[in-house]
Amino acid sequence: MSGRVRVQGQRGYLRSIERQSLVFSPDVRLVRGRLFTDRHSLAQCKRAGAPCRAVASREGGFTLLELLIVISMIGILLVLIGPAFTSLKGGTDVTSAAYTIKGVLDTARTYAKANNTYTWVGFYEEDVSSGTPGTAGTGRLVMSVVASKDGTNVYGSGTVVIDPTKLLQVGKLIKIDNIHLPLFALGTGMGDTFDARPSPSPATDANYSRFGELNGLPPNTAPLTTPHNFQYPVGNPAPAQYTFSKLLQFNPRGDSRVSGDSYDVRQVVEIGLLQTHGSATPPPRSGGGTSFVTWDGNVAAVQITGFGGSVKIYRR
Repeated sequence: MSGRVRVQGQRGYLRSIERQSLVFSPDVRLVRGRLFTDRHSLAQCKRAGAPCRAVASREGGFTLLELLIVISMIGILLVLIGPAFTSLKGGTDVTSAAYTIKGVLDTARTYAKANNTYTWVGFYEEDVSSGTPGTAGTGRLVMSVVASKDGTNVYGSGTVVIDPTKLLQVGKLIKIDNIHLPLFALGTGMGDTFDARPSPSPATDANYSRFGELNGLPPNTAPLTTPHNFQYPVGNPAPAQYTFSKLLQFNPRGDSRVSGDSYDVRQVVEIGLLQTHGSATPPPRSGGGTSFVTWDGNVAAVQITGFGGSVKIYRR
């Protein structure tokens, strides 16, 4: 808005100036081109004939010492809350990995049903610190999904390596860093929490119904037997970057089966997840060997039912 502002000049007469878009409260005065909000200070200033201090040009700001103190306090706070953010990131890594695996399983099952064919999900754990793909170790989970081209189970009698000419790649190769697949102590099967999650029945069948310690030796590895495998990239069997021998199969009905001894449909199949620091895994809290171990920290278990293919994530 426009308005006229009366200004007290130096020689005692009034002059009018035109100002654009100025709105003043009763306590604001414009003197010698400057704004004042304190009437008493303004009167003292004019009587003394001293230069009048404007609101816009009042003394203030930070001194160098005050600025250094504030910066120091911010630095101390960052040091104190840093571990909290690290723990939060670790928990997020495990959760993200669990949902990534769930997405891969859902993709493989959906493809099998939609195309009336068989699909396989391959699990491989490699050394995250190695620059050479396919180096067996700890710290990086690698997953690949392939499907039968002609809709048949392409194993064949006595076949070890699935004929790559009969397979096609479904999606991209999946790699998840800072994750290890351990063999957790079995759940009680009485609830929805991590410790009470469903467990394979009977317990002696557990290592035919889960994926863990993929590079271990029997009986401390799961699945125990791996009669078949496929390679990545598909269609180029030699040389191959990865050979997947720990397999989960989906048939055209969507049922899941572990590639193992009898190829029976299991009640549940479990993939355990443990947060690592590169290739280093945290020590277990208790347990003998590696078959039934209790781990603290950021852990999760992804379970898929044999019939129906329902996937559920359990977090501690």
